[in-house]
Amino acid sequence: MESYHLDFDCVGIDDGGIIPIENTGRGQDRSPEFLLWNLDPRAATVAITLEDLTHPIRDFTHWIIWNIPASNRIKSGIPAGKNVPGMRGARQGLAYGRHRYAGPKPPRGRTHVYRFSVYVLDRAITLSPRATKKAFFQKAERYIIQAGSITGEYE
Repeated sequence: MESYHLDFDCVGIDDGGIIPIENTGRGQDRSPEFLLWNLDPRAATVAITLEDLTHPIRDFTHWIIWNIPASNRIKSGIPAGKNVPGMRGARQGLAYGRHRYAGPKPPRGRTHVYRFSVYVLDRAITLSPRATKKAFFQKAERYIIQAGSITGEYE
């Protein structure tokens, strides 16, 4: 399925800017809020990834969540767990060895670049809670109707 660009804000994070400490592993390790601007009327679910683009393991995944009910606003502070309380059907896969948001936390004195990506799907997908980003894309690729990303830095 062909997808088109999704406009979104990751609240408190300007594209190319600095990621606030509350969204990092050195702060509150709290997922940021997302505001989606041009959500397709066919949207059923949303998925989000956070990757460290500077990590020696290319595109090291810090977070993968899918089946978030489609909405123009995804609140901050998504709790840990395979199934997400208060988000009917949302699932968090394995990233950074955990089922939760794991914010940026590069080695002290080093700046890393991170990418938040948001994907809008026209349906929910079924995956094992042990699924990784790779498994997500293998299953979801043909159902993605919109996508967008922003980058941020943290030291």
